[in-house]
Amino acid sequence: MLGIPRRYSHFVFSVIQSGLTCAIASAVASYPALATHQFVAHWLLAWLVSWGAMLPVVLLAAPMIRSVSLRLTRE
Repeated sequence: MLGIPRRYSHFVFSVIQSGLTCAIASAVASYPALATHQFVAHWLLAWLVSWGAMLPVVLLAAPMIRSVSLRLTRE
């Protein structure tokens, strides 16, 4: 374990969630590059660009989404 304090769990969640989501989405978007044998290079560039764009969005949106989801559900 890294020993990151629990109060930073929102940031750790955001980094993991945005990285995984962008990795999958960029792999799907890079699928046509399989024919040119450039899949890995295309995927890596697409992933880096999309993760750089989505990480701030997730960091800012996650608390609001959590709040809305708590209002829409019950114990």
